[in-house]
Amino acid sequence: MKHVFILLAVMQLTTAVAQTSKEAPQAKTVNGTLEGIAEPSGVNSFKGIPFAQPPVGELRWKEPQPAKNWQGVRQAKKFGPRAMQRALFGDMGFRSDGVSEDCLYLNVWTPAKSAKERLPVLVYFYGGGFVAGDGSEPRYDGENMASKGIVAVTVNYRLGLFGFMAHPELTKESPHKASGNYGYLDQSAALRWVQQNIAAFGGDPKRVTIAGESAGSVSVSAQMVSPLSKNLIAGAIGESGSLLGTLPPAPLAEGEKYGVDFATGMGAKSLAELRAMPAEQLLEATAKPQFSRFPTTVDGYFFPKAPSQLYAAGEQAHVPLLVGWNSEEMSGRAVLGQEQPTPENYTKALQKLYGDRAAEASKLYTGTTEEEITQAATDLASDRFIGYSTWKWADIQSKTGGKPVYRYLYSRPRPAMTPEMGNATPGLAGGVVKSDAPAPKAPPARGAVHSAEIEYAMGNLAANKVYAWTPDDYKVSEVMQNYFANFIKTGNPNGAGLPTWSAIKAGSAVPVMHIDVNTRQEPEQHRDRYLFLDPLYTK
Repeated sequence: MKHVFILLAVMQLTTAVAQTSKEAPQAKTVNGTLEGIAEPSGVNSFKGIPFAQPPVGELRWKEPQPAKNWQGVRQAKKFGPRAMQRALFGDMGFRSDGVSEDCLYLNVWTPAKSAKERLPVLVYFYGGGFVAGDGSEPRYDGENMASKGIVAVTVNYRLGLFGFMAHPELTKESPHKASGNYGYLDQSAALRWVQQNIAAFGGDPKRVTIAGESAGSVSVSAQMVSPLSKNLIAGAIGESGSLLGTLPPAPLAEGEKYGVDFATGMGAKSLAELRAMPAEQLLEATAKPQFSRFPTTVDGYFFPKAPSQLYAAGEQAHVPLLVGWNSEEMSGRAVLGQEQPTPENYTKALQKLYGDRAAEASKLYTGTTEEEITQAATDLASDRFIGYSTWKWADIQSKTGGKPVYRYLYSRPRPAMTPEMGNATPGLAGGVVKSDAPAPKAPPARGAVHSAEIEYAMGNLAANKVYAWTPDDYKVSEVMQNYFANFIKTGNPNGAGLPTWSAIKAGSAVPVMHIDVNTRQEPEQHRDRYLFLDPLYTK
């Protein structure tokens, strides 16, 4: 009997080893063979794949160059380094291999068992104001989206001065007589890589949907309108923001002047001297307020003309668009400052912002009690920050884009933090501010704050240990992720078990899908607000 037990134990151990020692998946790209990881979920992941040469040395501030071939099998089992950036946002957690100028890597999650499957593809661009972020952040992880039958890709791109500095010497040396926009060019290079290689992962290069949040959403609106990228995509998803009002490009001459000022501040007499400086020294200089952000530019190459003109003329990608924003994108403090929400203080704030149009603004963003004024200021601050630009994108695409546009408003507030977070309070963009002393209790959220929807949309709530997620949160996540997955597969978010979502139709009330515990479609309610703001942004 004893021998029987020993034999059974050996058999069980052998079976366990067989179950856990899955053969590592491989994919043959144009540059060479990659070996990834067979995840327990059945999804295969390939991380840290180079899609361009390292933009270092003479390649600093040049458009990305094609990745070089390698011999043998390259391991693709860990994330590459993230782009040069300072620690700016409390809600960013990274799994990347440090910080480096050598950052042009992407990551692929695929459920395909062979290269013949031709599955729809999602390419996701991270947010972070073009100064921070990374494709390794758990909230963007592609495994759960891949489990829906989609090949998911996250892409790194250069940030800050490394990604967007324009300079007359850079313009002169460029074959296109353009400078700046290197981060956008990185994204475009990644889309070309996807066209060449995604079939090796079971993806269909003709069914590529690009998506992103905040600066990532702005990036989607940029790639849609650039002649370098607009023919590489079949659909687009924008979460909170477009370049039609948020982080819009400046004229090239303005960007060049900013670059000259930076070089002067660094004591560099030439571009060669700037390129010779250590990346860490340059990054440290961006801590100075005057050099904290480098504008994108209308460079005549990535952007042949101002994006607003291109969209108005219908020269963008004619693809389906799913787009929306959150109900509390910005605090009312952005309007009121530190003043109390009294009628007098609100009137002064509107007068300062809008002058002789202040009375018109007060009718659209109206309030008489402190509670009403707080809400009105929150609505105005949110629209000024990101609501208007996202509305403008949906509005113009529905008129000139030739394909369906679906609009949403996301309003599920995050739940309370877990007890393990101790004395932490919510911070900027859903970040966390930690303190040894007891933290003052934050006011309850008025809605969904900026970036709150990402984990819900990508199915990654469980990866965020900060919040005490409830069954309702998982319910909202399942609905939102299924809308996104359906759209990526078909260009239409509708599907079994979901409230019907109508596309925008000319001459009809604009339908808006309100995504919350009670997800439902309602007619647009505040078009007058965006028409009021429109002349302030339209040039």
